[in-house]
Amino acid sequence: MHRRTLLASALAAAAAFSLTACNDDDGKPAAAVSGGTTAKPIVTLDSPIEKPDLVLTDTSGKKYDLLERTKGHPTLIYFGYTNCPDVCPLTMANIAVAVKQLPAAERKDLRVVFVTSDPERDTPAALKKWLGGIDKDFTGLTGKFDTIQAGARSVNIGIEKPVKKKNGDVVSTHGAQVLLSSPKDDRIHWMGMQEATSDNYTKALPKIVKGQNP
Repeated sequence: MHRRTLLASALAAAAAFSLTACNDDDGKPAAAVSGGTTAKPIVTLDSPIEKPDLVLTDTSGKKYDLLERTKGHPTLIYFGYTNCPDVCPLTMANIAVAVKQLPAAERKDLRVVFVTSDPERDTPAALKKWLGGIDKDFTGLTGKFDTIQAGARSVNIGIEKPVKKKNGDVVSTHGAQVLLSSPKDDRIHWMGMQEATSDNYTKALPKIVKGQNP
């Protein structure tokens, strides 16, 4: 069993996020939003933040500059790992269900990026196989752990280096929030919380892809 770790980092000034790991059983995620703190599954940030400046390797083994490749596109970014037993596959599946409800042109314009928090095991081939079972158009990225961790921390997502337990299980602790950016200014304006369902994303994405508050 995983242990959930509560991670916290400041967003800006007085705004702060509580970031929870994959299987945290303690605490509830919260976010600073316009008008105060809310438990809404998808929240609007008080202050938009820049997307992580990451240059990693995609599932084809090619360099992927996240800022360059997602510029001008509505973008969803999630940090997780393919061996996660629960939250990661559920989150990505929920997003996939919602994406399929969008018109073809909006699906083509949208970028969904899965950045591994366990790069030692999540090779390009492993990511390609795993994402292929969810949505083949999703982008999977891997690279050096320190680079990924720094990128995650720049957007207030905490991840810790995977740890191997005595029973052989490898635990990767990471923030479970989905970052959603607007195509209007390429900044992250919204955050999908761990509780967000496929219905929540289905209702929110049509507005988010247009740069509107859900």
